[in-house]
This record gives sequence, C-alpha cells and structure tokens, in this order.
Amino acid sequence: MSIENISSAKSFGGWHKQYSHKSSTLGCDMRFAIYLPPQAGNGTTVPVMYWLSGLTCTDENFMQKAGAHRIAAELGIAIVAPDTSPRGDHVPDDENEAYDFGKGAGFYVNATQEPWRQNYRMYDYIISELPALIAEHFPVNENTVISGHSMGGHGALMMALRNPGRFRSVTAFSPISNPVNVPWGQKAFENYLGSKQADWAAYDSSMLMSTAQPTAFTPALVDQGDADGFLKDQLKPETLEQAAKNSGYPLTLRMQEGYDHSYYFIASFIEDHMRFHATHLGLTA
Repeated sequence: MSIENISSAKSFGGWHKQYSHKSSTLGCDMRFAIYLPPQAGNGTTVPVMYWLSGLTCTDENFMQKAGAHRIAAELGIAIVAPDTSPRGDHVPDDENEAYDFGKGAGFYVNATQEPWRQNYRMYDYIISELPALIAEHFPVNENTVISGHSMGGHGALMMALRNPGRFRSVTAFSPISNPVNVPWGQKAFENYLGSKQADWAAYDSSMLMSTAQPTAFTPALVDQGDADGFLKDQLKPETLEQAAKNSGYPLTLRMQEGYDHSYYFIASFIEDHMRFHATHLGLTA
C-alpha cells in the first residue's frame, strides 16, 4: 500500500505530515494527517490515537485547531486524523450539497444503499484499511486509543463498543450519542443504511452501551458543553449516561459550564483527554 507525502511541518520536536493514498475500501483517493512525536523512530515505536472529526471537517481541523501536538510530544503518542468521508468527483454527494450528509459527512458507517454503498464505507476504512497503512509505513505499535468530536465522537464511541479490546480507551467531545433518535443521525442512517431502523442499532452508541457486557468494557471519557447549541436536539448525552447506568459501563461524562460546540471547547480539554489515554496506555500512572 503506497502513500504520497503532500506536506510536512516540524511541531514540538515531532512532525505533522499529510499523506494521500488510493483507498481500495472507499474507491477513491483519500488524505490523512499524522503527528509523529519526537520519541518515534530510531527503533522506537509509539502508540497511536485515532481522531475522528465531525461534520464538514477534513484531516486538518483537529491538527490545526486543537493544540494537541504539545501534549502528544510530551507523552509520546502519535495522532492519526483521517478525513470524514470519501472524496472525488465520482463520489456521490447530497444533491443539495447539504453539510450534514454526503461528502464531509460519512458518519463512520458502512453504507448498504445505492448510490452510497460503493464509496461510503468509513467504518471499514477506519477499523481495517487505515490502521494497516499506518502500521506499514510509520514507527507505531499495536497499542491504540480513539477519540472524536460530534459525528466523530459518535464514531469513536461506536467503534470502541463494537470492537472490544481493540482500543485501550475512548474519549469524545460532544458526541452524537443516540443517532437513531436525532435528525442528523436519522437522515444519515436512512440514506446510508435503508429504512429498517433495526439495522441502525449497530451504529448507535447509546444502544450498544446499554447492553455491553463487562468483557467488552473500554474506559470512556466524554466532555459536553452545556452551552452547545446542538445539545438538546442532536447530541442527547443523557441517553449515553443512562446506557452506562444500565450496563455498568465505565463512562465518565462531564458537563462543562459555558462551553459550546467549537474547537475552543476541544482545545480547552484536549490535554485531559490525552492524559486519560496515556494512563490507559500505561505511559503514566
């Protein structure tokens, strides 16, 4: 699997780099960003945090706005930030170019419906193709964690819940916690997965968490701003909190006073999330 470097910049002693590659899973050219801390290389491998971004985002939003490089460099954690959907002129898009569906809004599912099923397979891309590519080309080890924001918070939680033991920990900012019951999720799931709501449950974090067994528990931290304009109608963290109570899931959910849905919020608490992951990676006590 070949990759092409398209940008490089030194940051806190490490390197932020962007690459493109041909994705066999998505049937298009894809771009991802990676931050390699100064500890990586010369025979030393480092763990990886996968970051899944939200609606309208690309690989650039988190890397440029979150301020995560400094703490990643201190802890010795690589960060991989993929794009949020397939791209290209031949990839189908919402006919009205809506921001909440189509390009920029892959929702981290494997689409089963036409015309989406050929390209919109972000679940397989994140779980299988991209990690194999990263392992082949970069000095990383098998220890991984996953995080995300909004649509990406949904993706991070859902992937950790569906793949017990795959990730040492999971964190999310403002996740779409119960997509089967909110407009963003309903629109995406009906188009990508069809009208049978029973098929949607496999991608709903609250439903998955509510029935999770102790052998499938992955330590989770979620931060949600109480001034988030999407809180009531789209995010519904209370469903996730109730799901954790139902199953005894190890979830810490923090409501943060005055914070909204923006990257100011993420930048304010990303260090907490990185240190949470470092603890579960065995990097810190």
